[in-house]
Amino acid sequence: MKWLALIFIVVPVLEIGILLWSGNTFGLFPTIMIILGTGILGAYLAKKQGLKAIRDVQIQMKNFQAPGDAMVNAVFVFAGGLLLLSPGFVTDLFGFLFLFSPSRELFKPLVYKWIRSKMKKGQIIVM
Repeated sequence: MKWLALIFIVVPVLEIGILLWSGNTFGLFPTIMIILGTGILGAYLAKKQGLKAIRDVQIQMKNFQAPGDAMVNAVFVFAGGLLLLSPGFVTDLFGFLFLFSPSRELFKPLVYKWIRSKMKKGQIIVM
């Protein structure tokens, strides 16, 4: 949980710094347009990718397969959509990385490792 507190401090500081730099470099109006554009594009892509992730889960469940990988993809799409809706460049970067399958594959091993470590410690309860 220490890293979570660090994220809630470091990410907003980075976002504010980059937004101030962008406002000084490009101007207020272009910076606002970039933020609005990434928000709108992110919402569209999150919806499109989210529907695909839901279909993948449904297909695996219809075939009596555990939807493990599809569920992880759905969580990444959901997190990416949330990150894209929040204003800022750092959150937008990670939001786009989470939405697209090739870049998502970079993060999956970390998630699987985290899940395995929680399961070994008995911290994940399956209902």
